[in-house]
Amino acid sequence: MNKFDIALTLARVLTSGTIMSIEKNEKELLSLENLIKEYTNCSYVSLFNSVTGAIHAALWGQGIWHGGAVALDPGTEQERKFIRWLGIHIIEGRHGRPYQIVEIDPSSRPVFPGLQERGHGFRATILDFTPLGFGPCAGLATNEQVIWKRSERLKIFGSFDLRTMWTQQDSLPDLEVGVQFNYRLSPLVAACVRLHLLKQNDITRSVNSHDH
Repeated sequence: MNKFDIALTLARVLTSGTIMSIEKNEKELLSLENLIKEYTNCSYVSLFNSVTGAIHAALWGQGIWHGGAVALDPGTEQERKFIRWLGIHIIEGRHGRPYQIVEIDPSSRPVFPGLQERGHGFRATILDFTPLGFGPCAGLATNEQVIWKRSERLKIFGSFDLRTMWTQQDSLPDLEVGVQFNYRLSPLVAACVRLHLLKQNDITRSVNSHDH
């Protein structure tokens, strides 16, 4: 079972040094990543401390970066401003976008509606967990390994850079090098989001069983 009492889980995160320690915080993040993989049926998940971070990763992962162009219809003004800030031109009048954003709020049942099947039309799906109220949090789900690898390398002290940070050697010389941003998610926020999703899924299953 992957369920823990909420007090026990939060106590473990708060007292184990995982909030500040880069080396120790992987367990909480990995647990949330694995849960998102299960719910979305996607092979790869990367976590971010903001939706803009996940948007950046979705674009970078698909080879869309400074000097490139992308269609963004429909898109919010906030998305447009951020993408232009990244130096990416928005192609006006063309329908389509390189990713979808799904907001997950406390009333979402089932947890990820419409994402259970592969091939949902987007190479990258951004799950915005911020409406849950634990703090800015987003996940990028994809079935393409290259998108995931590029996404991870955007995060400061990313999983690939952590092993080679002291030698300053590139662990993946064949992958494009990008500027690292402070996009890493707090393990405390990850633990809270994961517990909520587990409890929400239990509620959904209970409702469905009563209906039958």
